[in-house]
Amino acid sequence: MRTSNATATWTGSLAEGNGEFSADSGAFAGEYSFGTRFGEEHGTNPEELIAAAHASCFSMALALALGEEGYDPEEISTDAECTIGEVDGAPTITEVRLSTRGRVPGIDEDTFRSVAGAAKDECPVSRAVAGNLEVHLEAELVG
Repeated sequence: MRTSNATATWTGSLAEGNGEFSADSGAFAGEYSFGTRFGEEHGTNPEELIAAAHASCFSMALALALGEEGYDPEEISTDAECTIGEVDGAPTITEVRLSTRGRVPGIDEDTFRSVAGAAKDECPVSRAVAGNLEVHLEAELVG
């Protein structure tokens, strides 16, 4: 299977520092800060990146599931909301809400919803945020 890579660097303290991230593919890069994550500053944050990954992954999973059921989607558009809250005193991603719309000839609403529900359960990002992944860490102190 394919492994994708991204890099993030944080400089300074949590409240006053800032970070930069980039995809190894060069497809995207940006900056983030405490204010863009927990405040009202304009800019991105890790939850927005998860939402973008989830929306795009789910749209692909739904296209696959529809095709397997014999439907040829013309367009699937998915919005994702990724919420960060507090659990046991720690910042925690508490919820992801997906909202999808599809233009799919020949399908009825009930079938579309059923196929979408199955796609949600099979979407790799859905499975990851549901806790179905291992996180490995390698840590090295430098300087």
